Amino acid sequence: MLVIGLTGGIGSGKSTVSAMLAERGAVVVDADAIVRELQQPGTPVFDAMVERFGREIVAPDGTLDRAAVADRVFGDPEALADLNAIVHPAVGAEIARRLEELAPTDAVVVLDVPLLVESKNPYPVAGLLVVDVDPEVAVRRLVEHRGMREADVRARMARQASREERLARADHVIDNSGTLDDLARQVDEAWAWIEGLRSRQSAGR
Repeated sequence: MLVIGLTGGIGSGKSTVSAMLAERGAVVVDADAIVRELQQPGTPVFDAMVERFGREIVAPDGTLDRAAVADRVFGDPEALADLNAIVHPAVGAEIARRLEELAPTDAVVVLDVPLLVESKNPYPVAGLLVVDVDPEVAVRRLVEHRGMREADVRARMARQASREERLARADHVIDNSGTLDDLARQVDEAWAWIEGLRSRQSAGR
């Protein structure tokens, strides 16, 4: 197994890159997807969140109202810390379980984690792939294409590592400021870099 860390700021296009890497043969372990799974109604994480924040974070259909959660915790450091204390250990345990399951294989595992730099990267990775874009471009994309409020986007960015911090930790960078074709070409280059890492790992056995 070869584990590659994948990260990038909000609006960088990390999910698109993750999907492209999956098309090239990678097994993606997606932290955001794991969060959504662990926050389904009836799970320990869901129950703990409702106990801490109240029924107002539950949508009429019984699922988690993510916008209500965001409104509740953003701007309230204590509430955000409580949320992280509920969610992060469960997500970390599930990521560790999946990596252990894949360990005997020869898979290229892409560990797609938004806060990989901020969390000081607790997972063993052979290299860190960073999707980079100008923060102002990211803000515009999120407002125009996802309908997010600009103030919310900037508040989330403020809690993430800076662009400079991510780039300083990167072993390989994908610049997502261009077209989709530009991005696909750079993902091909990143995949060639990954294959090189795998070859060196195999030679070192």
